[in-house]
Parts: sequence; C-alpha cells; structure tokens
Amino acid sequence: MEEHKKRYLQESLSRTKVSLEDCIKKIRDQEARLRSCYAETNGFRSDEFVRIILVDATFIIELLLKRNFRTPLKENDRIFNKPVMFLDLVTDMQLLENQLPFFILEELFYLQEDQEFILKRLSSTKNVEHFLDLILRSLCQSEVVRSIPLEDLTTPSVTELYQAGVKFKVGSRNNKFDIQFTDGILEIPKILVEDDTEISLRNLLAFEQCHYEHNYVCDYMIMMDGFVNNAIDVDLLVERGKFENVLGDSKEVSALFNNLGIGIFGSHHFTFANLCQDLNRYCSSTRHKRMANLRQNYFNTPWRTLSVIAAVLLILTLIQTVCSIISAA
Repeated sequence: MEEHKKRYLQESLSRTKVSLEDCIKKIRDQEARLRSCYAETNGFRSDEFVRIILVDATFIIELLLKRNFRTPLKENDRIFNKPVMFLDLVTDMQLLENQLPFFILEELFYLQEDQEFILKRLSSTKNVEHFLDLILRSLCQSEVVRSIPLEDLTTPSVTELYQAGVKFKVGSRNNKFDIQFTDGILEIPKILVEDDTEISLRNLLAFEQCHYEHNYVCDYMIMMDGFVNNAIDVDLLVERGKFENVLGDSKEVSALFNNLGIGIFGSHHFTFANLCQDLNRYCSSTRHKRMANLRQNYFNTPWRTLSVIAAVLLILTLIQTVCSIISAA
C-alpha cells in the first residue's frame, strides 16, 4: 500500500496547495503527544516517525474525502476502481492495532481550504480517540438506561421466545443496542451480518473492555449469544427481518455470535438485566405457551383456521345430537 499512500499524499498536496513543510511541522509539533499514544515508538527516529504518521494520516483523509465525493476521482485510481480493495481498507481501518490518534487527523484537516466543511465534520468528534472510538460512539447515539445487576444471567433463545408467543418487530431507533420488550413484542434494531462483521465486533469488544467503564457492546454480545443458540434461531430472525444474513450460512452466523460471547464479561450493571427478567417471566407463563401453540399450529393459515372451526362445529353438532337422543329416551 505504500505506493498508493504516497500517490494520495501527492494528490492532497497538489489539490490543497498546502506545502509538505507545513504538514511536517504540524506533525512534529505534536510528536511528543503522538508518541504517548503508542506502547512502543522508541525504535523510530524522529524523521521516520513523522513520515509514517504523515503518509498514513493523509491517506486516510484523502480516502474518506474521495469516498464521500468531496474530491474528484482520477480515472486511473487503483483503489476506487477496484471495489474489493476499498472494502479491505475499510476493514483494516477498524483494527485496533491500525488506529491513528484522531487529533492529528483534525490537525491536518485544518490545513484544508474547505474550512466550513471541516468544521462541520469536527463538531461531533470532540474527545474522540480514533476511528474505532468514533464507530463505538456512533452505535450508542442515544443514552442507554443502566439496569440493575443480574447475577445468574439467563437469556431465552429466539426459539424459546417464539414458542412462548413473543412477536418480533424491527426497531426503528438509531441506537443499535436499544432492544425493547413491551406487551409481548420484542423490538430489535436490524442486524447486518456480513464478511467483516466478526472483525468489527471483535475490535470494538477489545477496545471497549479496556477503555470504557460501561460496556454496551459486551452486554449486547452476551445478550445476542443468549438469543442465538443455533441455526434455527438465526433462521427465525432472518424470516422476521431482524437479520440480514449476507454470509448465507445460518450455522456460520450462530457460531459467530456464540464464539464472540466466549470470555466476555458484562458490566457490573448489566444493560439488559431488566429485559432478561421480563423475557424469562413471559416465557415461564403456561398461558402464553398454550396460546402460542394454538396460533402457530392451528390458526397459522386461513385453511387451518377454517378446518378447526369446522371440527368444533362438528363436535358441537354431535354433542347436541347425543343430548337429544338421551333426552328422548
């Protein structure tokens, strides 16, 4: 990728009319702060360290500007003319070990001519550490109510919920972790499961557990691990529009969530504790299970409904006939 990075650096300097010296000075002024963000930088001389940061940071800026059509694409662009390469880069940008401090991206952004656009972008990035942190914050766009501790945590599977008559509804909220259960209806924001889903979630989990006091992603994964036990659970969620399974294999999706749940520890105040209690209480009701059995096995199609009604009428007619014979005797 070094060739692509250097070419994007040249394009950036040519387009913005910013001198290479100004960019180097901007990074060198922040060198001590930048080095403090990494575990090991002693092996890099000052010039080498500044060069690496400059090339990588400019590449990311140009990549995002091109992706959002803020700068024109050249006909011979070897990244955007090969969509798979761009998708691979997006995946790499989510890896914890590939993160660049967000403040240096901001510093280099300020050198751009389009100051109004830049200021609008920066207005929502205060205190953001890096891109992975930005993704995590965007997933939790609204406040999640902290719940009570739940020591013996058990979450009914999707199959168990279905057998108890729970209805599933696609959530419309921006917060991906906002799962609601009201009056027998479980509302879950839609989940897209694709090739890079596992990588994205693993890196979010690792970052959150090390740097956040309350672990929404970890709690969410514990909850999903309980919901999805096997391929049948996945199929039920796909049928009801809760999963968009690009992977295709339901067993692979169930394994993904089960494996991600291994070794994950939820926060002291588990986000979904109240939800788990409500779902378990609903599933333990014999009445709910019986009603669900009737709906799913006897009233699930118009023809079956008519058959059940006809059978009931026939039984009532037989009872009436028998009663008439007995009374006549």
